[in-house]
Amino acid sequence: MDLTYSEQDEAFRAEFRAWLEKAVPEHGAPPPPGDWPARRAYDTAWQRKLHDAGYAGVHWPAEFGGRGLPVTQQLVYLEEYARANAPYISVNFVGMMHAGPTLIAEGTGEQRAFHLPRILRGEDVWCQGFSEPQAGSDLASLRTTAVRDGDHYVVNGQKIWSTRAHVADYCELLVRTDPTAPRHKGISWLILDMHSPGVEVRPMRTIDGESHFCEVFLTDVRVPVTNLVGRENDGWRVTNVTLRFERGTAFAQHIITLHSQLRDLVATARQVPGPSGGSAWDDPQLRAHVGRLEANLDGLWRMTQRGVTEAEATGLPSPTGSAVKLRFSELAQELSELAVRVLGRAAVGGVRGHGGPDAAEAARAYLWSLQYTIAAGTSQIQRNLIAERILGMPRSRAA
Repeated sequence: MDLTYSEQDEAFRAEFRAWLEKAVPEHGAPPPPGDWPARRAYDTAWQRKLHDAGYAGVHWPAEFGGRGLPVTQQLVYLEEYARANAPYISVNFVGMMHAGPTLIAEGTGEQRAFHLPRILRGEDVWCQGFSEPQAGSDLASLRTTAVRDGDHYVVNGQKIWSTRAHVADYCELLVRTDPTAPRHKGISWLILDMHSPGVEVRPMRTIDGESHFCEVFLTDVRVPVTNLVGRENDGWRVTNVTLRFERGTAFAQHIITLHSQLRDLVATARQVPGPSGGSAWDDPQLRAHVGRLEANLDGLWRMTQRGVTEAEATGLPSPTGSAVKLRFSELAQELSELAVRVLGRAAVGGVRGHGGPDAAEAARAYLWSLQYTIAAGTSQIQRNLIAERILGMPRSRAA
């Protein structure tokens, strides 16, 4: 793996950095939490700006609307994006980072031609309909049914933890198309139009006061058979393609953003008074903790670089994505907890920043971090995948 940046890579860095320096301030600050129509408008407008400037889907093949950039320039893109504190893709995340790549890998020509340009331009927002009340970590236990009726499937069931489903246009939906088949053999992957009759979305209020997640109820929803991705009853294989995108290369931006958050933490510690005078940064234990976090983040970024490189070589995300996702989850929680400890009572009181540290944002980030070891597959599931698919260990036998 050669990840030395070339002159061409550095030229791309300078080009992208110059564009970000102008575009990010012009786009303005995001809307306040809770205003989801405004958030959708803000995020999709930013996605359109990226598209019009030629920076949408830089990792997608050129024949599908991307730039097909070499892996080194993809990594430069992520580094500069985080450096500029550019808007998080937010409502565009599912479409850009795993629905779109899954369609590239498994979709039909018609599906790609219709959906991929709309995802890249920010015209359509996607959500995920995988988990159910009785099928979370054990996803193969899903009960949502899809019964063939002519040229349509009739879908009935319930999904939960569908992020931003209340502002989504389409959903990557897992259904059971053969209830008599073994659990992993009777599943199919469908494209669901969220505006279809029979789709009901109920936002769920979470501990941070937001409504990122939703329940989705499906009652006699008719989905065209042409919206089937892959073969009928082969959805578990397609699902694993999606999950490997979600757990692997999709976390690259999150990981490099942690570097920025760590730098922000150091800046905060220099401003916050220490218990014995001076600043919190004078504490050698805090500096040692930050050093360990920095070393871990460097190691995780190298593993991410390896996974991105492998994905480019094979066309599919690396199985090391489970290891990346697991360690990212742990480090994100550790970093956000440390930030709250540094801020102390200010974080508990939720003090908004006015030129100084924003304790309210630190508290929100801490509460949000609690879901990382559950979302996109629990840490226990990731450890099983690492043992079996990376280390080659045998599956455990039931007693």
